[in-house]
Amino acid sequence: MSTSVPAILGGTPIRPDGPPAWPLDDPAVADALRSALSDGTWGRYHGPHTGRLCQQLAAFHSCQHVILCASGTAAIELALRGAKVGPGDEVVLAAYDFKANFQNVLTLGATPVLVDVRPENWNIDVERLEEAIAPATRAIIVSHLHGGIVAMPRVQEIADRHGIAVIEDACQAHGAMSGGRTAGTWGDVGVLSFGGSKLLTAGRGGAILTNDADIVQRIRLYTQRGNEAYPLSELQAAVLLPQLEQLDERNGRRFERVRLLVSLLEDRKGLVPFRNTDPDHSPLTSHDSLPPTPSYYKLGLQYDPAAFDGLPRDTFAAAMRAEGVALDTGFRSLHAIHSRRRFRAVGELTHAAEADRRVLTLHHPVLLGSEEDLRQVIAALDKVRSFATMIGEGVPGLEDGGIEDGFRRDV
Repeated sequence: MSTSVPAILGGTPIRPDGPPAWPLDDPAVADALRSALSDGTWGRYHGPHTGRLCQQLAAFHSCQHVILCASGTAAIELALRGAKVGPGDEVVLAAYDFKANFQNVLTLGATPVLVDVRPENWNIDVERLEEAIAPATRAIIVSHLHGGIVAMPRVQEIADRHGIAVIEDACQAHGAMSGGRTAGTWGDVGVLSFGGSKLLTAGRGGAILTNDADIVQRIRLYTQRGNEAYPLSELQAAVLLPQLEQLDERNGRRFERVRLLVSLLEDRKGLVPFRNTDPDHSPLTSHDSLPPTPSYYKLGLQYDPAAFDGLPRDTFAAAMRAEGVALDTGFRSLHAIHSRRRFRAVGELTHAAEADRRVLTLHHPVLLGSEEDLRQVIAALDKVRSFATMIGEGVPGLEDGGIEDGFRRDV
């Protein structure tokens, strides 16, 4: 265990150059940029690259229709519109989820209905879905987050029985598998993001996947206003194409690196990687006949401050970032940052409240590196642990943000 002074207290970082850069210095992407520049397609309204990207995404996901758009957030909004969500409807989603999903529901005049998450990975608890369904329920948003994979066969079974649309948010799960299918291909609509940090990145951008021509028509009626209201550019499409070709290979490398990191964490208390199995290593539900395969845009970790002398989660993350490790806090849980007048909660949301306080995420570029890169992550962890009390005394923790009993009381 390293006993050198942590960088947050003025010592030398484990990784002086910081975390690996993203996007990568990728020759295939550079070639695509040069080609688009030389032939002028980079500046066209309607060039060849967006069409090719739609074809390749459809083939990769085995779906009939792909609509490109400006962001994953826009894609969720369009998916909700395609599913005919509107004023007076309800949309079920996890109480721990990306904030924009909640806000998109409100944008359409509908009410978010929040359900708790599973203790193993703080992704939506599928067995709580039926409890959330009411006569006004129009759709369910299911997000695969931080390496967690939701049991989509079970989600689909419940939705089919109640006649409810399923929107599968695969923005963090490019190429992941659930129930034997690629993430984003269950239900009525799947959603991808091509934001600057994502596994497939164009700086911005998104895509909608569906086999339902009626959904496509409803989305097109909304977005076509003399031009495309939510466009993805030809240049963005050009740089995404070579990345898509490499996705499976890179996902395999990330998967193997996570296996190594999990093994290195086994004898270290306080950081538990998200699991897609119950404690006995069985699938999360009996409906998962095929093991889930994450793609690890983020590796989710459950942080226990007691294992670090009570060091607050946010301070621990800051200390790790000072060592050059891209470890960050997760999302805020939705019930903790929105007025109770804006949503309906199902039950106590106990695990979502835990997630709000304890999620940490490791950004994926380090997972494409060497074994030594991962051992440096562990060295940084050990270094911070050795000085946890001193770090806690020298770096104040953050306030609780006015949360009482797990719910925000103000507007």
